[in-house]
Amino acid sequence: MTDQRNMFLAIVISMAILFGWDFFFAPDPPPQTGSNEVQQELATPDAPLPSAPGLIAPATPTPADRSTAITGLPRATIETPSVHGTIPLVGLRFDDLTLAGYHETQDTDSAEIVLLSPAGAPSPYYAELGWLSADASLPLPDAETTWSTGLGKAILTPDRPLVLTWDNSAGLTFRRTVTIDQDYMFTVYDEVENNTDETVSLFPYGLIARIGTPEVLGFFILHEGPLGVFDETLKEVDYDDLIENSLETVTSSGGWIGFTDKYWLAALAHEQDKGVEAAFRHSVSGGRDRFQTDFRTDKPLTVAPRETAGAKTYLFAGAKQVELLDGYTESLGISRFDLSIDFGWFYFLTKPFFYALIWLAGVLGNFGLAILGLTIGLRLLLFPLANKQFRAMTKLKKLQPEMKKLQERYADDRTRMNQELMELYKREKANPAAGCLPILVQIPIFFALYKVLFVTIEMRQEPFYGWIGDLSAPDPTSIFNLFGLLPYDVPTFMMIGAWPIIMGVTMWLQQKLNPAPADPMQAKIMSFLPIIFTFLLATFPAGLVIYWAWSNALGILQQWVIMRQAGVKA
Repeated sequence: MTDQRNMFLAIVISMAILFGWDFFFAPDPPPQTGSNEVQQELATPDAPLPSAPGLIAPATPTPADRSTAITGLPRATIETPSVHGTIPLVGLRFDDLTLAGYHETQDTDSAEIVLLSPAGAPSPYYAELGWLSADASLPLPDAETTWSTGLGKAILTPDRPLVLTWDNSAGLTFRRTVTIDQDYMFTVYDEVENNTDETVSLFPYGLIARIGTPEVLGFFILHEGPLGVFDETLKEVDYDDLIENSLETVTSSGGWIGFTDKYWLAALAHEQDKGVEAAFRHSVSGGRDRFQTDFRTDKPLTVAPRETAGAKTYLFAGAKQVELLDGYTESLGISRFDLSIDFGWFYFLTKPFFYALIWLAGVLGNFGLAILGLTIGLRLLLFPLANKQFRAMTKLKKLQPEMKKLQERYADDRTRMNQELMELYKREKANPAAGCLPILVQIPIFFALYKVLFVTIEMRQEPFYGWIGDLSAPDPTSIFNLFGLLPYDVPTFMMIGAWPIIMGVTMWLQQKLNPAPADPMQAKIMSFLPIIFTFLLATFPAGLVIYWAWSNALGILQQWVIMRQAGVKA
């Protein structure tokens, strides 16, 4: 049993648990609702309460590019070390944001990663905050409201908040103060000044809208799409499931809600001691899918006559850096914010591995070296278990000539052959299953390491030595043009790089050190695995392939030493 078979077993076990849970334990899906019901109101025994606005923006012709949509309105400027963008003074949506520290390519002169875009852009993605009221006649700020910046310059920096006001001409003055830190967190404080003779009750709300179905990687080990934490529990919703069900609602005390990509996140969090009604929504308008995550407080903010009251909301829009997200949980109290990174089922292992990689990268100066160092550390940690596994396999390897004779002698009598094999195992004190328990213990550890290497943003665009310029991208070389020596490019499906081939060779060598399966058909299937995995992993990030090849090499070394000590020919 090799490490590759371990990985195969891990995938099989994972899929069995996944589908078994769905079949036997998963709750029934909510009843389907048509897209025209997306804006239905949530009701209480006393009076109907407003729901967060649905995706009601009319279908508009898509402009030629994103910049055209941005230049149509007067805007306040956002200038921080981490983000660049603007906020329209009409509507005050957060709809123009790029990430200053991340670029489309490794060339720092290339375009910054675009996170948020306005409604008229090719791929709209924006956040909106505001007020709702059970009184439909009460004028409230909306997407068409023009806010005033007073005499101040319309600019937002970490040292300079943006303050805007709007008077509804019916006795209410709305004031919004926006601040931003050095990273990716906006803090929005909305106030209402009541200059009427009546008490006013308003519900703060927030939404993030995404128009058009984003491209996702489609790996079952990575969630991309709507998600949130409600009452300390993570809820993930796939785009396909939301298209099918149209609406999913949830209530919570505190928490957060938003959208995640592999590396980027846009999420809203209200004051964590307040109850909220949250929703995941889908509708179709103008022939395009429209997705929305939103919240509304479960109780209104009551503003007495001649009084002022307010509500605070946090908007995170940026890169999913685990240390940063943990910092917001500690400083702002945002519940389990780190779960926006898909740590998976083995969270208790994956997150420590994450921090270990970051620490090793700081010490060694290279994320690729950190991968190699962490793999060595895990090999040393698991040495007693792996040693037991390899010694059991070595004993079977030593008995293989006698096993082969028995198989040939009793080829026509399978029952007798199995009896003789069991007698041989008993006589030589060999246990074919002795290596299985160590493998079961190792599977969660290696699967968690595989997971963290797949989702970590720190590996993105990080170079290694030689031809690997980006550990998060596939090996750029190909055997079909002699690794770049021949002057032509090859199709993507023929990009079988040097590191996948190294991985395949180490896998083949490790198989040769192991006893062959007793079943000839199984032996033949196993012999093809190095070839299959070479082609399969050619499309994987180079960092993962390097980890796998290095782990194989360490396993070969350990097993070779054990076989030499046992007097078995390697």
